[in-house]
Amino acid sequence: MKFPALLRCLPLLFIAIASHARAEDGYRLWLRYELVADEPLRTAYSQAINRVVLATANGTESPTTTAARTELVAGLRGLLGREIAVDLTKSTAPTLPGGDDAYALRLERGKPSQVVITANRDIGVLYGAFALLRQIQTARPVAQLDHLSDAPRIKRRLLNHWDNLNRFVERGAAGFSLWNWFTLPEVIDPRYTDYARACASIGLNGTVLTNVNANATVLTTPYLEKVAALANVFRPYGVRVYLTARFSSPKEIGGLPTADPLDPAVQAWWKTKTAEIYRYVPDFGGFLVKANSEGQPGPQDYGRTHADGANTLADALAPHGGVVIWRAFVYSHEAPDDRAKQAVTEFGPLDGKFRANVFVQVKNGAIDFMPREPFHPLFGAMPRTPLAPELQIAQEYLGGSTQLAFLAPMWKETLDADTFCAGAGSTVAHVIDGSVDRHSDSAIAGVANTGTDRNWTGHPLAAANWFAFGRLAWDHSLTSAAIAEEWTRMTFSNETAVIHPITEMLLASRETVVNYSMPLGLHHIMAEGHHYGPGPWVAEAGRADWTSVYYHRADANGLGFDRTATGSNAISQYHPEVAKIFGDPKLCPEKYLLWFHHVPWDRPLASGRPLWDEIALHYQAGVDEVRAWQKSWNALAGHIDNERLTHVAALLKRQESDACFWRDGCLLYFQTFSKRPLPAGVEPAYQPLEYYRDFRLRYYPGNPGEK
Repeated sequence: MKFPALLRCLPLLFIAIASHARAEDGYRLWLRYELVADEPLRTAYSQAINRVVLATANGTESPTTTAARTELVAGLRGLLGREIAVDLTKSTAPTLPGGDDAYALRLERGKPSQVVITANRDIGVLYGAFALLRQIQTARPVAQLDHLSDAPRIKRRLLNHWDNLNRFVERGAAGFSLWNWFTLPEVIDPRYTDYARACASIGLNGTVLTNVNANATVLTTPYLEKVAALANVFRPYGVRVYLTARFSSPKEIGGLPTADPLDPAVQAWWKTKTAEIYRYVPDFGGFLVKANSEGQPGPQDYGRTHADGANTLADALAPHGGVVIWRAFVYSHEAPDDRAKQAVTEFGPLDGKFRANVFVQVKNGAIDFMPREPFHPLFGAMPRTPLAPELQIAQEYLGGSTQLAFLAPMWKETLDADTFCAGAGSTVAHVIDGSVDRHSDSAIAGVANTGTDRNWTGHPLAAANWFAFGRLAWDHSLTSAAIAEEWTRMTFSNETAVIHPITEMLLASRETVVNYSMPLGLHHIMAEGHHYGPGPWVAEAGRADWTSVYYHRADANGLGFDRTATGSNAISQYHPEVAKIFGDPKLCPEKYLLWFHHVPWDRPLASGRPLWDEIALHYQAGVDEVRAWQKSWNALAGHIDNERLTHVAALLKRQESDACFWRDGCLLYFQTFSKRPLPAGVEPAYQPLEYYRDFRLRYYPGNPGEK
């Protein structure tokens, strides 16, 4: 069959653009279709794949099957060094289990042998095409193609872009926004297609284009034309567009005197505006809303509940099949209670009061994307409401795009945590995929780390987090180790001398950042505003729970926030089986100890060392681990390209400096309370405490307070 010329060439732009740049600048991400270095394996694949057949429900051409065919032609040419035909036919196979996105690969060993990709919908064929290429890229045995099938555990797998219309990316550290609103809709940057390809290759099927601190302008007609242009590019790759909705839009762009969600005129305005959006974007996914949080307008401005606000938008979307994703990241100026409790306090009583097409989006932990948090108590507390976890791919509190921090282990801590909401085994993953409470729809979101930097994510290794989020969104049972190895093979090499050191670094990196920044359950002790460095001394801000002293509560006796029954009693928001563990300092995992307990400086921990010595040694361990990475990375010379080798080496040198800064600033400050000497093995600080307290980091990327 013939293919539209434009669609046929678009995926090749990814490769063509990269070929005009340096040998390896990271632009191709994990979609590097380099010739398979293992000649026997390449020969085996070449003999097994003489043709690929795309078997679809109706056997007719579509932009999505065009994308799948073009990807396979280019990918197989690069990997196997020869042209392989890709044909389209009507499937006679029964419906695959797993829904619309399911696919199956089958190796037919005839003469000639061929691979058949079947799916329930065209998008499944595209996912199957990427799966076939991934098998070859990661040097898996040909026999695995005898029958390979898969389907996602979660239906809506979204990136949330905190991108403003002026292209500033809040908390982003990889350049400006990918979306050039000024030149849209006329100018379609080839990078938009490459973005959609990258998302589809890891199973992501939705993107929220705009910041949760929303701007109503994006809902105006001129901007809907721009949104439609992006949606048209993304559609062949199965990526649906969502937008953030500013709750006060009826007043700001609609000319109404109120945005009260129960006002009939307001309800009518939202229905009219939503219908207009669907005229421009027929497959529009829905609205993401941040309301009554950090100064954003919301239904409480009118004495209404979050359910009232969400339901008004949900009613406008329902006739079109759209959804509302309502963020639970709320905390009030007036509430005197522990900030970690406020989401459950506000949303728990609303369970069952939201429309069927409303998701409540919940951060992985109860504070704010800290390097380590126990799982959010809302998971398991709202059985009648589908919950969508919000994970942060952008490393807002883990060094941005300057420091190495592979986040799959952090996300797995949350996903694998047992809520006990329906007995043992009721993990967060099973709550959010709908299996615990039998919800028919499900969603997961990741705050994107992309930008206009040539390599997309700033740090050459930060793309692993984008990749890992997509793979876990598709299958939350995957291990961090499996994802790290897969990404390393696709991004660098199948050579053991490369795979082993890089995957070891990735898997250790998040824990390393925790060690040198906020170990043993410490949290929210970063510098004010930019969040990049230490600030345990921050005692004055716009509100108490924006300060560090609110959270660490250091005094002459000890350190940590008492969230047991003798303190804020935040543990009461967990199910009894969980509360029993978190509430007892003898049972509480030490990684959460200072989150739930105020611990005396001299209390012995599991190592036998007192808290002060243990925390100091954690800070030193973080520094030592970064130094060890530098040696491992430098040993890759000759095994990987010089461009990425040099770039990462420079960033690791900076990370060592940052780790020392964290260690020295925090230990000097906490030492003013503990009055204890540093234990053996911990290096003395390079500067006095005043140096760290007075240091000002200016113009950190993504800091909304300083532009």
